[in-house]
Amino acid sequence: MQRFRWVLTAAVMTCTTTLAAAPAATDSTPATKASHPDIGIDLKGIDHAVKPGDNFFDYANGVWVKNTQIPPDRSSTGTFFEVYQLAEKQTSQLIRSLAQSHAPAGSNERKIADYYAAYMNEANIEKLGLAPLKPAFEPIDAIKTRDDLARVLGSQMRADVDPINATNFHTENLFGLFVTQGLEDATHNMAYLLQGGIAMPSRDYYLSQDKDMVEARAKYQTYVASLLKLAGTPDAEAQARTIIALETKIAQAQESLVDSQDVHKANNVWNIGDFAQKAPGLNWDAYFKAANLDNQKQIDVWQPSAITGIAKLVGNEPLETWKLLLRYHALDDAAPLLPKPYADLHFDFYGTTLQGTPKQQDRWKRAVTNTNTDLGDAVGQLYVKHYFPPSSKAKVEELVKNIVAAFDERLDTLAWMTPATRAKAKEKIATLRVSVGYPDTWRDYSTLQIRADDPLGNHERAVALEYKHQLAKLGQPVDKGEWWMTPQTVNAVNLPLQNALNFPAAILQPPLFDPNADAAANYGSIGAIIGHEISHSFDNTGADFDALGRMENWWTPEDAAHFQAATQKLVKQYDQYEALPGLHVNGQQTLGENIADVSGLTAAYAAYHKSLGGKPAPVIDGLTGDQRFFLAFGQAWRSKIRDAALRQRLATDVHAPAQFRALTVRNIDGWYKAFDVKPGEKLYLAPDDRVKIW
Repeated sequence: MQRFRWVLTAAVMTCTTTLAAAPAATDSTPATKASHPDIGIDLKGIDHAVKPGDNFFDYANGVWVKNTQIPPDRSSTGTFFEVYQLAEKQTSQLIRSLAQSHAPAGSNERKIADYYAAYMNEANIEKLGLAPLKPAFEPIDAIKTRDDLARVLGSQMRADVDPINATNFHTENLFGLFVTQGLEDATHNMAYLLQGGIAMPSRDYYLSQDKDMVEARAKYQTYVASLLKLAGTPDAEAQARTIIALETKIAQAQESLVDSQDVHKANNVWNIGDFAQKAPGLNWDAYFKAANLDNQKQIDVWQPSAITGIAKLVGNEPLETWKLLLRYHALDDAAPLLPKPYADLHFDFYGTTLQGTPKQQDRWKRAVTNTNTDLGDAVGQLYVKHYFPPSSKAKVEELVKNIVAAFDERLDTLAWMTPATRAKAKEKIATLRVSVGYPDTWRDYSTLQIRADDPLGNHERAVALEYKHQLAKLGQPVDKGEWWMTPQTVNAVNLPLQNALNFPAAILQPPLFDPNADAAANYGSIGAIIGHEISHSFDNTGADFDALGRMENWWTPEDAAHFQAATQKLVKQYDQYEALPGLHVNGQQTLGENIADVSGLTAAYAAYHKSLGGKPAPVIDGLTGDQRFFLAFGQAWRSKIRDAALRQRLATDVHAPAQFRALTVRNIDGWYKAFDVKPGEKLYLAPDDRVKIW
């Protein structure tokens, strides 16, 4: 189970658009015809040589795919990156203008300016060398006993607030902390302990026998040795082998991504005094005291076999091996903020080798990204003032209202749903909290020290402040309105434990949402995304959480059986998609997101038709309303991705690759009529084989 349900995959990827000729209308043509200057569809990007029923992604995007190159500093490009680029440009203008200002000391504006300036001052970074790592190295070097090791490991505990893929929480620290309400107690926040301890993106990179993964491991050995040599480490090659051997053992102890998604496997509340017995090998008293968690009576252990297995390694592996690992992790984690040779080496492995990205981003872009990450709400407050007018917020809220209403109405028409389940679903949708644009309250950075000459220290202090913020929630009432993203983030999220949705301001921009564009395009693009997030409250994860966010399955056995049968059809459907030669999408791993795509598109389609008020949609530029709706959906998932990045995505992401998400349309009856899709065409599904859930 995911604590968060994101609409996107890892780094919101990229897109450059070319605009371009429409297909002939094939559904019943309404009487009204029009020419519209802004229909929200890239007409020139359509490939008319492809039948919509053979490959709808290629039909909607084929010309764009042929004419578009992935930027050299990106691993992919596409519609979401077009929106990301716009948000990046907007935030960079804000941040860079502050860098030239004379904001008062202690203000958020001054902190933003100084953080950015410190990141951009490469001469100072070169001058500092490895000196900023001294505070990290000293306690590691001072480790003499297992108790010392436990204290150092505990002091490195950090919070899981990554807005990319919360299920597959990745940290080089031994464990990670997540804080939100208890799975069974909706009134109190609880600490969740998560597996960690490895530097590569997932356990598969250490364990898979796929030839590309094997090759990545060989290059990782080279990278680790090179990084250690650069830092003046004696016998770097041997140390690298020792470090990777320990990371591999940690990876073997970790649970898989599929198992980590299962909320029932995550509901493991341990009394803090029981850790020594359940996970021997680590001095838990020393660990929790150093992590400031010793005042907790209970902790939920998300991946219990991983926690037990990793703790055993702490007790069994040589102390010196752990010290080597910790020094390397400190160096690897800090490398982007160290002198250029370290940053370049880090990018060469994580960017070029693992993602296939040939060129590192310009430093100012990296500076903007990091400022956004570490001072997110401070930048966000400025962002919404400049770029998210109340009129846009009102229009999106109206769109959300219509799609929620469509979902609610569909509950009344589902023949398979029993009255008991329908009543619970109605209760849940009635209490669903949808937040648009930005949070009601903002983070307080008044205690955060930011210096214009200390880039690594600034980052570490910001991370520590976030950890302190998460710790402060323990023992406090649950904030149902808490946001887990900043307004300038291009993403959207469903929060099962809060029964809430967040739609940040940055994703609510063209081409995903344009307040001046045709309704069909807005419903087909951002509307389907909104529907996607709403549906997570009612999917295989949502079924496990009631209206208050408590872990309580509210489906009758009959309804659960129907849902299981329907979703297994979807698993098989996605298992058939070949992303790379011999490498298929994992339908089970991506199931929750695929369900949300089908359900979200279904709800958005119903809401679009309801928005017409019983009137026929006009034909615009030769396209019917339904054609514009589905084309907008297909073009929302427009994407090109490098093979290495795609391989990583398949191993670590719960979302299917974008080109297959566009094929969701084959489960919607209206798509067949809109494009006259016939039996024998590659995407054609017989009516009984189309997955219908909501």
